[in-house]
Amino acid sequence: MWRLRSCSLRSAAALITPAAQPCVHLSTGPQQKHSTFYEFRTYCIRPDQNAAFLKLTNEKIHLRTAHSELVGYWSVEYGGLNQVFHIWKYDSYSHRAAVRAALAQDPSWMSEYISKAMPMLTSQDNEVTYLVPWSNLKKPPKEGGVYELVSFQMRPGGPAVWGSAFQAAATSHDAPGYSKLVGAFHNEFGQMNRVHALRWFESADQRAELRQKAHTDARVVAAVRNSVAHLDFQQNKLLFPCPFSPLN
Repeated sequence: MWRLRSCSLRSAAALITPAAQPCVHLSTGPQQKHSTFYEFRTYCIRPDQNAAFLKLTNEKIHLRTAHSELVGYWSVEYGGLNQVFHIWKYDSYSHRAAVRAALAQDPSWMSEYISKAMPMLTSQDNEVTYLVPWSNLKKPPKEGGVYELVSFQMRPGGPAVWGSAFQAAATSHDAPGYSKLVGAFHNEFGQMNRVHALRWFESADQRAELRQKAHTDARVVAAVRNSVAHLDFQQNKLLFPCPFSPLN
């Protein structure tokens, strides 16, 4: 955002324009202090090929994970039909470029997976995200369960405008035990001013029960209300981890 700061008297005297303008400082929040990023990939699958795609991926994903780290792989149960969502971790952009180049030259990957999987898809989408400064990637307390990916499209201005409100809203659910926050991310490429909260629940029914409880907690309601003032829209997806997903 553009953060306004008062000019010094000396600076003001040096201005030659008829109407002095306030000095500005370009700032969008905390600087990124590490190069590690997470690529979010969403694939839409032909309805008649959904089961076949998941079976093929289950059998051949080891060809892909030989090249870089898979964080998690899920099928979308609610919030999007015939979709899979997966997260890949990279140390840097040069690391990702090297991985993509190696995959293109991997005959097993290309012939055994890509040539068969691509005709099953109708579209692909990717976003480059970073963990927000106050979040670490955590594993759920136990295996099994379901995940919820909540994507928030915030209004322009960046974290300097809405970062604190988003943090308060995202973390307000954790302390009382209304959810387990696995990670909070902000977009670098894709829709800008977009942030994501990846949460874990024991089941879809537990998620529904805890959500109802959260709606009656004044602290949560107040934090969410403050964050919503900066929100354009949000999207929720309930995710079921695939058998081969590291986060399962």
